[in-house]
Amino acid sequence: MANIRSAEKQRRQAEKAKVRNRGGKSRLKSALKTARSAVNEGKADLSAAFSEIDKAAKRGIIKNNTADRYKSRLSAAVKRATAK
Repeated sequence: MANIRSAEKQRRQAEKAKVRNRGGKSRLKSALKTARSAVNEGKADLSAAFSEIDKAAKRGIIKNNTADRYKSRLSAAVKRATAK
């Protein structure tokens, strides 16, 4: 338990951020899962997934390089799927 008021406030802020980040991470994972299954089925609409990835990066849930990597791998998967 925090003894200092500023430490108590920081604990409250951290709790709120944790809930917010957990929700964003969950939305991101769901979007990635949906996009990957769509690629496997031959449907190549990545705009929703790219949007969710960009939002997560903008909000600081994931880093920019991680977002770029996710988008690159999804694009490569689409390219492989359409080449078959």
